[in-house]
Amino acid sequence: MRMLTHERLSKVVAHALRHEPWLYELELDDEGWVPVDELLEALAAKGSDWAGLGASDIEAMLASSSKQRYELAAGRIRALYGHSVPGRLAKQKAVPPEILYHGTSPPAWVTIRSAGLAPMGRQYVHLSVDEVMAGQVGRRKAARAVVVRVRAGEAARNGVPFYRGNEHVWLADGVPARYLEAVDGASRPPPCAS
Repeated sequence: MRMLTHERLSKVVAHALRHEPWLYELELDDEGWVPVDELLEALAAKGSDWAGLGASDIEAMLASSSKQRYELAAGRIRALYGHSVPGRLAKQKAVPPEILYHGTSPPAWVTIRSAGLAPMGRQYVHLSVDEVMAGQVGRRKAARAVVVRVRAGEAARNGVPFYRGNEHVWLADGVPARYLEAVDGASRPPPCAS
């Protein structure tokens, strides 16, 4: 039996609540909620590593995480963002900060700067509240990430809907290119290979 860490538990909970709940025989409601008891039963059915889990383990996982990925309330749990499940989870519109950021790769930036930000394989575009976090996200896609400044306040005033994911992440259906600019002159296309 492998050691059960909060990180390992968080990864399997993310898989169950964000990506493939049907593999765990879970039914998410319209806002992504599932009873904690059902989640625990589903995990226990996956093998002995998960058999002894209780609600206190889920609470400890949430308390130990540096990222606020889940919400726990009234005996239910949901992932706050990052869903790739079919169908669209309901989110409440909110007024975003004036500036948000998005990290991406140089080739993707070439498309984004003319077509805008789109959710791609997810339900929403993910935006960071700070440039550092956006850079970290972008470096998952390319060693030389492009950090995009999003004039979210202006976009929201012009009718672009935004949704609060958590204290670090905001979501949008999409953001038109006119509200985007690369940080530090990265708006130039990447050099062509000779």
